[in-house]
Amino acid sequence: MFMSQFLSVFLIALSLAMDAMAVSVSVGLACPGSAVRQGLRLGVWFGAFQFAMPLVGFALGMALSSLVEAAAPYIAFALLAFIGGRMIWDAFRPEAGEAEDLSCLSNGKVCLLAVATSIDALAVGVGASLMGMPLVASCAVIGVTVFVLSFLGAVVGRLLGQRFNTWAQAAGGLVLVGIGLKFLLEKLFW
Repeated sequence: MFMSQFLSVFLIALSLAMDAMAVSVSVGLACPGSAVRQGLRLGVWFGAFQFAMPLVGFALGMALSSLVEAAAPYIAFALLAFIGGRMIWDAFRPEAGEAEDLSCLSNGKVCLLAVATSIDALAVGVGASLMGMPLVASCAVIGVTVFVLSFLGAVVGRLLGQRFNTWAQAAGGLVLVGIGLKFLLEKLFW
């Protein structure tokens, strides 16, 4: 029984981690600086939000979760499109060659990305309680999985970004916009 629940939680964690990993790859592509430092930064932010969101979802209860679930794709699209659009804009500005190494994105923007990639985890908290899964242990598995995959995504993205520079930043922005669009299209058509 325990192994079956763990496997279920781990598969949920992997599915939740895919968007965070894709965003981490695109940020790694676009942002100058240390791959390890950037990976740790994104891993901590994304892992913490993915850990916390199911707890919040559980606290909100089933009544509010349907409202949040209905709005989540629109919120995620708006946040990702805004940040991705800024990355594309910044890639082609004349002063774009003067890369500012503040790990590229401010903590506020990283926080918005963490919210955008973890908002779907609110419903997981409700689902975990209905499935009789241990909530805190489930959140820990999710948070650790997201941390590891986000870290790896940022490192891989940074290694690729060093080779392609300005175009990598634009590609990173396009990936963010694309992920946001995916959220929106899934809501509208599926």
